[in-house]
Amino acid sequence: MRGQAQDETSRESAGAAGSGANESVLPNKMRDFFCTINLDQEEVFRTQVVEKSLSPYFGEEFYFEIPRTFQWLSFYIYDKSVLQKDLRVGKVAIKKEDLCNYTGKENWFMLQPVDSNSEVQGKVHLELKLNELITDNGSVCQQLVVHIKECHGLPLINGQNCDPYATVSLVGPSRNDQKKTKVKKKTSNPQFNETFYFEVTRSSSYTKKSQFQVEEEDIEKLEVRVDLWNNGNLVQDIFLGEIKVPVKVLRNDSFQAWYLLQPRENGNKSSKTDDLGSLRLNICYTEDCVLPSEYYVSLRNLLLKSSDVQPISASAAYILCEVCRDKYDAVLPLVRLLLHHHKLVPFVAAVAELDLKDTQEANTVFRGNSLATRCVDEMMKIVGKHYLKVTLKAVIDEICESPKPCEIDPIKLREGDNAEINMENLRYYVDKVFREIVQSSISCPTLMCDVFYSLRHLAAKRFPNDPHVQYSAVSSFVFLRFFAVAVVSPHTFHLRPHHPDAQTSRTLTLISKAIQTLGSWGSLTKSKLSSFKETFMCEFFKTFQEDKFTESVKKFLDDVSSTESKEPSGLSEPVHLKEGEMYKRAQGRTRIGKKNFKKRWFCLTSREFTYHKQQDKEPIFTIPIKNILAVEKLDESSFNKKNMFQVLHGEKPLYIQANNCVEASEWIEALCRVTRCNQKRLSFYHPSAFLNGSWLCCKATVENTVGCARCTADVPADTQIEIDGDRETERIYSLFTINMSKLQKLEEACGSIAVYQGPRKEPDDYSNFTIEDSVATFHTLKQIIDIVEKLNESHEKYRKKRSSSAKYGSE
Repeated sequence: MRGQAQDETSRESAGAAGSGANESVLPNKMRDFFCTINLDQEEVFRTQVVEKSLSPYFGEEFYFEIPRTFQWLSFYIYDKSVLQKDLRVGKVAIKKEDLCNYTGKENWFMLQPVDSNSEVQGKVHLELKLNELITDNGSVCQQLVVHIKECHGLPLINGQNCDPYATVSLVGPSRNDQKKTKVKKKTSNPQFNETFYFEVTRSSSYTKKSQFQVEEEDIEKLEVRVDLWNNGNLVQDIFLGEIKVPVKVLRNDSFQAWYLLQPRENGNKSSKTDDLGSLRLNICYTEDCVLPSEYYVSLRNLLLKSSDVQPISASAAYILCEVCRDKYDAVLPLVRLLLHHHKLVPFVAAVAELDLKDTQEANTVFRGNSLATRCVDEMMKIVGKHYLKVTLKAVIDEICESPKPCEIDPIKLREGDNAEINMENLRYYVDKVFREIVQSSISCPTLMCDVFYSLRHLAAKRFPNDPHVQYSAVSSFVFLRFFAVAVVSPHTFHLRPHHPDAQTSRTLTLISKAIQTLGSWGSLTKSKLSSFKETFMCEFFKTFQEDKFTESVKKFLDDVSSTESKEPSGLSEPVHLKEGEMYKRAQGRTRIGKKNFKKRWFCLTSREFTYHKQQDKEPIFTIPIKNILAVEKLDESSFNKKNMFQVLHGEKPLYIQANNCVEASEWIEALCRVTRCNQKRLSFYHPSAFLNGSWLCCKATVENTVGCARCTADVPADTQIEIDGDRETERIYSLFTINMSKLQKLEEACGSIAVYQGPRKEPDDYSNFTIEDSVATFHTLKQIIDIVEKLNESHEKYRKKRSSSAKYGSE
């Protein structure tokens, strides 16, 4: 998950991915559990329900942009109930500042009790001032002025906007003066604009010494406390959060700032925390400060010319992957950057050729986790999303929604299972999946075909006497690392919304094994079948006709490794971009109210934006992409609903409410991306709705009047590939910074080798690093280090600027 904020000079962004694993709870009875992921109190993702377990395994991964500021990343374990409200068993809450301590590794977290006093989110805007007043008798007293302006981002209460009010108190050892604002109805962003006055020092405490300053003993012990509450009417009010500001920080200055709401000090404390069990998580969180694009020109250009460097091991891209302890950290941003600038194919070809130099046997071509294979893997995940969807989604849906028993392992057969029928069922599924794959070459993205073409010819060049190696070089990727992986983990590739149940997962595993075998060139020969560790799989494959399947695989591999263009436009079939359930407002046909909003299934392709009553039903309403004029957020004040956005087209605006902030941000980005080239895009729009004869934002009474706010700038990304080149370059810069000591030692080593041809120093640091040309490598390393040092200076200037403008209490 990631988040992004923007100002005039830089973009700050953060990302994290969480994967839940095992947790145990009180051992009283088997229960049905699910887990939610929350930003503060807002649920953004939910796992599948694991039934009848005390140690449920979820095994689900979530990766998303964080579109707003947050204090806590929380995970809640729920006990699913059919007739009553789901019970919250416990939670894991990690402060934003602490996420970096857990990133990149699995950790067990003890579940904590869920206490309403600790469940807070949002912020409050205060202005505080100390005034000196002269009383009627001539004495001087100090007066504290508290102006509570507004709050933002308060949580939903039972799925609805809250009815908030605030209490403002001046608290000391012997005083607790409290005042209260008015209740604001149905809003998470209340505008209070109320001012309260408190006497800080009594007029009787006047002395000549304290005439122009507050007495130190009073100041040190006083604090302003603001508590936010939801008005419960007939039930108990609900605590929403509090902030405390020591009066001593004010002195005689006027001071205003935003304060993040905090839990009560006694919140979430219990002696029974050990009884709730624990949760295993693998969290990957990144937070980058992305500077304006011009700062990255030098580093970007150095990386993009990597494929032209001879040897490739002396290039900046190759060095990046070598110095990072985990190659995946470097491969992801590198592949995305090279894709964005159309430089990936020559780089993959160059590193693949180097990989083949170390390959001694043709049957092990591209079977390891080298830089080349990881780059191709990542490329297929990014570029092949739509390809997988059009090829496998229908058959995967059939397997998951109408599963047939397919277990053929005699040891795992249950009582009453028929092994022969199960084998027939498995054969039916395997045939169907295999047929869909080998008939899908027309849909294979051109970029994947170009990469496969390069790999095929490089392998044939390396092993000229092996006629099959050109096919195994391609099948090792497209079958083993692409289709087979997608079959066994459909939720990871967005083919299914959740991880399948245990029985279906087993069926998908067996199908995946079969696809790997059928796709591996020559695996159906008798000599290969005899090498199967699992005898039941060997018996299963004896039912396949070798020649028939081998020819189908050969033709498919020929097609997908051809450079001939199968789709001249690249988009002859509409590309499926996003779908999901949201709420839309009826377009002016009824009065404002809850009934105006109806749940609908939305679908976005490269050609149109539609909504349907239900998934897989005919569309009720269609907007051609070319007709969309703008996509913008909608102010919450329009309908007192959060996470709303508007799609402006030829008719009335389409108002849509997403289920959470992450979902709303993803839809807005996807819609902006696919419409960014529309010729009639608007420059101005209305941030609020047109209700009761006027626009709420500017009070204009003409419905078709020009907007009062400038539209958001176009999203700099490709329609099918969501890539921010500057952010990926910033990530690479961060990796170079983390590994600066390695870069410097390598530079010294290259210099020593080039000048003295002497022994390498400190071999532990770079003994596994490929130095084919010490002079070329030294030259690249020097460029990297110089560029990183300059970027360090730019980041330091930004940090100082931000620090100097920060206030006490500001976010």
